[in-house]
Amino acid sequence: MLRPNHWILVFIVGAGILGTKAYADDTVVRSFAGGSAASMVGIVPASEDVELGGPQALSADGHGNLFVLDQINGRILQFDPKQPSSDPDVLKMPKDVQPTDLVVHNDDIMVWDGGVRTLKAAPGQSTRGLGGDVIQLEEVSSRGADDQVAVSAFAQMGSQAPGSAADLLDQNTRAAIVKTTRQPDRQYVASRSKGSVIADIIPDKGNASVRVEIQTMVTNETIGQLGLRVRNQLGTVEFLEIDNSDRFYVLAEDVPPSGKNASTFVARYAANGRLEGIYELPLENTPLTRRFVTVSGDGDVYFLRTKPDGIEVVGVGFRPLTNASIIDVRPSRTAAAPASQSDVKFDASAAVRPSNRQQAIETAFAFEGIQWKLTQANYGNDPDSQCSGFSRVRRPWYLQGKVNQEVRGVPYCWGCHGSLANFRQRIESGTLAGNVCTRNAPRPDVAGVDCSAFVSATWGLSVHYTTAAIPAIAAPVANPWDLRPGDALNKPGSHVMLFLRFTPDRKAEVMESSTGGCNGRVCRNVYPLASLLSRGYVPVRFRAFADDQTAVSASAYQETEQSPAGRKTASKRR
Repeated sequence: MLRPNHWILVFIVGAGILGTKAYADDTVVRSFAGGSAASMVGIVPASEDVELGGPQALSADGHGNLFVLDQINGRILQFDPKQPSSDPDVLKMPKDVQPTDLVVHNDDIMVWDGGVRTLKAAPGQSTRGLGGDVIQLEEVSSRGADDQVAVSAFAQMGSQAPGSAADLLDQNTRAAIVKTTRQPDRQYVASRSKGSVIADIIPDKGNASVRVEIQTMVTNETIGQLGLRVRNQLGTVEFLEIDNSDRFYVLAEDVPPSGKNASTFVARYAANGRLEGIYELPLENTPLTRRFVTVSGDGDVYFLRTKPDGIEVVGVGFRPLTNASIIDVRPSRTAAAPASQSDVKFDASAAVRPSNRQQAIETAFAFEGIQWKLTQANYGNDPDSQCSGFSRVRRPWYLQGKVNQEVRGVPYCWGCHGSLANFRQRIESGTLAGNVCTRNAPRPDVAGVDCSAFVSATWGLSVHYTTAAIPAIAAPVANPWDLRPGDALNKPGSHVMLFLRFTPDRKAEVMESSTGGCNGRVCRNVYPLASLLSRGYVPVRFRAFADDQTAVSASAYQETEQSPAGRKTASKRR
């Protein structure tokens, strides 16, 4: 494969990796420009109601190599961060594998595609180009839910099978519950130096602290007892790694009640359990990825940062802490607070059908769970090249190769909107299904919903409110921990998600229509809360729900048919 002559390689060998100063700044160990050629990564430019998209995950193996999941180009890039001038190897994924997350442990390459799938190099399918090796991968197994280590590894950043819809309901009253206190959590980790271990995250002294107890899976020997306390409220706590020097690494979030200056960091502990210091993760202005941080066997912490023209793999600087009882991340390293929604002016009135939280949840699960047959008319032609001047196909990835098969979920369609009944009618009449192209004008001949159209439908609106218009009809929720089912996390001009609940380990479970995290359809996802807040998402509450205390009943998870909605849009697209 020819190496392009316009990509720029940047590397800094500095204290972020070598540890030569008391405090080390972040260092860029490698950059990849956007594109489809060798040593490049696929980047989807941001558009209205579409967040900048790119590589989905970063992982490290036992030999110190880093792996970047280049989802858009259907491959994985492998390179040695200590030799940044060397050409990366290109690992090509099978065509039927469409992952959104990646974990590499020793020689196992595992990806998340609605479940864990394990890949390896196909015999005789490797070639040597002018750059690094080009290696065709093949699937060797699909790991089930009984593989606790693999499932837990993906769940750390939110890649996990959705729980039962009934998890949102109290077993006695059937009312929707949002737990704001941490529940005990057990995690399984394949560590570098101690093999497979069990980490118990145990609440301690309210919402600001936990104890982390680590024991080996084979002998049940306790090898670590760690204390972690923050100034505000703990969000996600994930045990990440034990490096080759027997040091422990824990990822945690500190989320203030105001939601402003939420931070994410990795705490490092000595082998005896003493807190040594932290790595403050530079989340600001970085689009969502599924797995944005990894720890090497040598104890280097790396962060995946997506930019409009490429990506950077960052070696995160270490800040020593001496005799610290509270971990306090400095405000200068956190993201600026998002603009107040009251600053967004939009003059419109919402045409609202009778609705409440129960109906919002009913509608959301109906959009996610609808089963329908993909006909040739819905599928369109191959090759799917209707996107002139765009590097991706029109068709959502989850529909690829599924002609005449039953599929699940309403497809993503930029600029499309309407009710579930309207979608059914259009699909049955032979309309094209879905459109993930976001750089051209919205297409009227395609059926589906984009992110804001989905939320508008769940709220019972007969007017489509874009993310920029949502502040006109939804009030900010001052404390993100006060989010309730049917509320939303909105980033004006970029993306919006319908909030379902907080998981027991205090992540945000959402429903969204997304090109990346959902492979081009409506689906359920789980995200660390601080990462959403740091990236500019604002918790909001539809004004019609402000005083609504409606319980969400078990019937919320049965498919419902809505009357076709009007097609007036509350904000024009570019």
